[in-house]
Amino acid sequence: MALFRAKKPAGKPGEWFYCLEHKKVEEGPDCPAKDRFGPYATRAEAEHAMQTAADRNLQWETDPRWHDKEAGPDEEPGPSGP
Repeated sequence: MALFRAKKPAGKPGEWFYCLEHKKVEEGPDCPAKDRFGPYATRAEAEHAMQTAADRNLQWETDPRWHDKEAGPDEEPGPSGP
């Protein structure tokens, strides 16, 4: 009886992923989930995964609901400060 089992990558054939390790699009469960974005419904969506992530990061960074007001010269900076 084995004490440890190798983890199989989660996913199904027909689902598309962008592998961060190999920097390429893969179908199905080829690489571990920690190394990929997805699943995506189509190969084209997976091919644009890095741009989609960049766009979402920009939206988050510029969303005023997620930023404290900037600290004045006599105040300590908040979590978004340096």
